[in-house]
Amino acid sequence: METMDYIVEMTDIDKSFPAVHAVDGGQFTLRQGEIHSLIGENGAGKSTMMKMLYGLYQPDGGVIKIRGKQMDNLTPGIAIRQGIGMVHQEFMLVNDLTVLENVILGFEPKKGVTIDFDESRKRIQKYVDDYHMDIQPNKRINQISVGEAQRVEIIKTLYRGADVLILDEPTAVLTPQECEKFFEILMELKKDGKSVVFISHKLNEVMEISDRITVMRSGKYIATVDKKDTNTRELAKMMVGREVFLNAEKEHAEVGGPVLQIQDVYTSGEKELSKIRGVSFEVHAGEIVGIAGVDGNGQSELIEAIAGLRKVEKGKILLDGKDITNMTPKQCRLAGLTHIPEDRNVRGLNRQMTVEDNLIAWKFEDKPFANGIVRNKKAVREYADRLIKEYDIRPTDPTVVTQSLSGGNAQKIVVAREVDADGKLLIAAQPSRGVDIGAIESIRRILNQEKKKGKGILLVSADLEEIMALSDRVVVMYEGRIMGTVYSDEINALGDVGMLMLGQTRENDQKEVS
Repeated sequence: METMDYIVEMTDIDKSFPAVHAVDGGQFTLRQGEIHSLIGENGAGKSTMMKMLYGLYQPDGGVIKIRGKQMDNLTPGIAIRQGIGMVHQEFMLVNDLTVLENVILGFEPKKGVTIDFDESRKRIQKYVDDYHMDIQPNKRINQISVGEAQRVEIIKTLYRGADVLILDEPTAVLTPQECEKFFEILMELKKDGKSVVFISHKLNEVMEISDRITVMRSGKYIATVDKKDTNTRELAKMMVGREVFLNAEKEHAEVGGPVLQIQDVYTSGEKELSKIRGVSFEVHAGEIVGIAGVDGNGQSELIEAIAGLRKVEKGKILLDGKDITNMTPKQCRLAGLTHIPEDRNVRGLNRQMTVEDNLIAWKFEDKPFANGIVRNKKAVREYADRLIKEYDIRPTDPTVVTQSLSGGNAQKIVVAREVDADGKLLIAAQPSRGVDIGAIESIRRILNQEKKKGKGILLVSADLEEIMALSDRVVVMYEGRIMGTVYSDEINALGDVGMLMLGQTRENDQKEVS
């Protein structure tokens, strides 16, 4: 195929950072009017590749061509002028400005010395109409949903003249309904001749939306395949280098009595919509209860209240029959609570400390790790070596500083410490956030094993596929309240869950949450 048949061509791309060879011989091509997915584990080099195309990084070697022309010293400004736009995973929007103001920021059309708002409003409305974007230009960003904010980012990119859109993990925070709407927009863009780079780890979505798929592993190019010639199992194997089993059949354990009882709980919230208001439910021994909801609807506040990190204003929290309402985090742990926090770097780890120190973080003063003020180095090392082996933490050196570990291995330290503590209730908040497919497989297997042992598990995840794959029962939250419960026999009812996540109730959803 001639080079000019590609709108983008990246050949033999090389990029190193201190101590990391991020991309080694990277290859990527993009045709006009196609959706080309770029997939790989964390650290595979996919985002680095696209940041070089967008001009955020300079390659150390290789060639980047846009419409057949070699591009040296690309910058974001040059990339935008060449029709390349990028929508980052973290949206770059100013909360207190309107949709319209965010879209035109830095590219304001002028009428004399003033901004021509009428002209910009017409241009934005054309994108809304052409691609069925469904946004309101006069609303402030802090008044719109995550799905709408993403559409604003896409319009902002189009407004700057992009005909190539790089989308980095675009469905990470969307409900099923929003994903459906989002894919419709992508198909409209494709029909209009736009080209889309879709960076994702959700293989079912990749198979639904892609024309072609490029796989990277450990910074290296593995293959580019047509969607019709592959499947999710083959893609996962190419990503990891071995067979991966994410969708093992759900195992049923013997369910015991309640280990967690939430009774009419109210708390403060980071914002008005995330205050917890009258929440009641239970988690029993030997079951995984999933909490589903769009981020920011009270899930974090609920977990913090249970773990002693946020004040309960009204109501009760019982752990194995004991009232732990407003206890300190340490008292909650002593009562039998273990907790994989949603942000491992803020509450799960001290990244300046070694692997072994993080593994005994709650047990520094306890026997056998200490005798008074004297540390038993041998006991600490033996314990760390055992967990490193059991949980496949890499590298295997317990004296390595945690900061040098990948996201997946850092998360395994938190999982190992909390699971090995052998509490009555395990809160797993975003357990696979920011980790790669191999670590996801490992974490899911561990959670199922703990359930079989009779532990009660409360799972909170923004990844709805993970909630569905693991949970025996799904409690759906919206604006700090429980909208309904989806039971195990309905667990694949994605439509129902998505509807509840958007605040709509089901006619048959009159079952008591218990």
